[in-house]
Amino acid sequence: MATFPPNIPPELLHELSKYTTPTGVADYAALALIGGIGATLLSRGRLWDKPDPLHHLWFERPQLKNGAQAGSANKETRNIAQKLEETGKNIVVFWGSQSGTAEGFAHRLAREISIRWGQEAMTADLSDYDPITISEIPNAKLAIFVVSTYGEGDPSDNTAEFWSWISKASDVSLSNLRYAAFGLGNTNYKFYNRVVDVIVEGLDKFGAQPLMPVGKANDAEGATEEDFMSWKEDLFAVFKDKLGFQEAEAKYVPSLKVEEDESLEPIDLHHGEPNNRAEAPKTAAQSSAVRTLNISDSRELFTSSDRHCLHMDVDLSSQPELSYKTGDHLAIWPGNPDVEVERLLDVLGISSRRDIPLGITTLDSATKVPIPTPTSSIAIFRYYLEICAPVNRDNIRDLAQFAPTPEAKAYLLALGKDKDTYASFIGRTHVNLGRLLQLACPDRPWNNLPLSYLVETLPHIRPRFYSISSSSIVSPRKPSITAIVSTTPLPENPNELIHGVTSNYLLAISQQARSQSHPSGITYHLNGPGDALQGGKVFAHIRRSKFKLPALGKTPLVMVAAGTGIAPFRAFLSERCQLLKIGKEVGPMILFFGCRNPNEDYIYREELEEMQAVLGGRLRIVTAFSRLEGTPRQYVQDRVGEFGKDVIEVIEEGGNIYVCGRAGMAREVEKVVGRTMKEAKGWSDDEVNGWSKTIKKKNKWQEDVWG
Repeated sequence: MATFPPNIPPELLHELSKYTTPTGVADYAALALIGGIGATLLSRGRLWDKPDPLHHLWFERPQLKNGAQAGSANKETRNIAQKLEETGKNIVVFWGSQSGTAEGFAHRLAREISIRWGQEAMTADLSDYDPITISEIPNAKLAIFVVSTYGEGDPSDNTAEFWSWISKASDVSLSNLRYAAFGLGNTNYKFYNRVVDVIVEGLDKFGAQPLMPVGKANDAEGATEEDFMSWKEDLFAVFKDKLGFQEAEAKYVPSLKVEEDESLEPIDLHHGEPNNRAEAPKTAAQSSAVRTLNISDSRELFTSSDRHCLHMDVDLSSQPELSYKTGDHLAIWPGNPDVEVERLLDVLGISSRRDIPLGITTLDSATKVPIPTPTSSIAIFRYYLEICAPVNRDNIRDLAQFAPTPEAKAYLLALGKDKDTYASFIGRTHVNLGRLLQLACPDRPWNNLPLSYLVETLPHIRPRFYSISSSSIVSPRKPSITAIVSTTPLPENPNELIHGVTSNYLLAISQQARSQSHPSGITYHLNGPGDALQGGKVFAHIRRSKFKLPALGKTPLVMVAAGTGIAPFRAFLSERCQLLKIGKEVGPMILFFGCRNPNEDYIYREELEEMQAVLGGRLRIVTAFSRLEGTPRQYVQDRVGEFGKDVIEVIEEGGNIYVCGRAGMAREVEKVVGRTMKEAKGWSDDEVNGWSKTIKKKNKWQEDVWG
């Protein structure tokens, strides 16, 4: 029966009912038909047109059923104690890593424990397991933590959950847990190795038993590798003297199998396309998916002929789902230079088989396949492994077992044995894998060196992040980046340069657009896998950042930058110019900028002066030049000290302070500002530290720093 809204007169209801009540066979037939259609639609998928549960098999690749990309029917446990029991492991090496160094150390350590000490060891991403389950690890097993600190004492993304738990948990007993810990940090940052300190403090608070003092690496001195190796040897002394482990001759035992499979077709393979969706959930959530993006324009910013700095505009038009906000980062995924790819293929004797399909499978249930499979040798060396990275002493010694001649074996053992010999060698020669193998044995291929060893031990290519130097309000579909091209001379051989992988890759793309070659003659496969990058494209993704302008345009700003640290401030100023143009109030700003020489590397000078003219008296630019002939060296932190009263005035007016550049510079700037506040306010050191923590907690002091 039809229903009507209330408050309708009875006479009208009576009249309407004549048209809503069935009056004949035709009306009843129509109602029956409508009801039948509705019932049919509602029952679809239940009573009829049920989906075939095996329909997906038509689309599966049979060769992937047992591979890492095929997935698993069994959901992985998040209980680390259960995982150790299921896999028969005695030792777990947890890792927390932002750039990949701590992860690499963890894998090296677990592998060496298994080979050298006969103990079943596994690595574990801290984000893969529920933190509370470490309390269930029995006393007969060991836990080792290898964790990095970055930024202002921050944990890596994959350590965040464990960090939160260990800091806030209560009523937890870890009395059965025996552990060791190693931290990676940098004394250029204020909170050196804070993450490992907090974790160890929490473990001890809950009764865990340390096997040895915590180890720490200091990257500010370039000593991370040697610090790790020294700590590792101390750990192994504990294994031998306290735990009674028996040391055996180190011999490679693969945890992966890499084998040719010529039954696969090119369409089945991964040719080098990157994928960031496999990262820790928190990391993945902060980033867009990797996409191919057009470089719409690029130009040189330096006037020097032997130094290069690029401004690049990237076009998002082909990827409508991508967007960015002012202050975000653009991640560029590089390829390795052709000369190093060819060198490694030749020295391994597999140049002619570079395109043969390779399947990679795990031989250990606790080991993940680290790169996409199936693939090929050319894709592995061109896009998936960091083949340009220096070879550490551990790996040099390991490589000796695969040497094609006794002389090559002796050469590697001697080089890897002594710290000083190794340090002197890498001071003269950039010793990446291909070059090392050539030097050790120039006349014979390394046929006995398995690809599985390289996949397990070489670091995997990761993207490089660049601060976006455009405003999302002014240029919403064309973010820009500012990239200085890295060419570092060797300490003992200045004529030999180490070329940064990603920046030189970008330089090659920029030069190709002008029909010119790379200044150093370096070539890359710029068309990308399957010609996906043809026409000047890159693989890239956008990462969200907390380095943001305040919501109110009238908030005063102090911005401190050195070199390419100016990038996000170009975006900030561009946005504030736009706000002013549309009639919004804009607060006063001071930009401190440091570089070598105003005639050489004062990047964006004309743009900054134009924006200063638009903003009128609202923007003051203070420069510092460290290599200006005829004048003393001056750094940006020196200028901040000179204008200390103005900086304090901005702070007291509720302004924000931003610092972008190297971590050492940021630390010095904080010291200068803290000293100025101390003198102006008559504060003690504790009061200065308390103020510093408070202003950072409120996001009134933000940093985007590196190195």
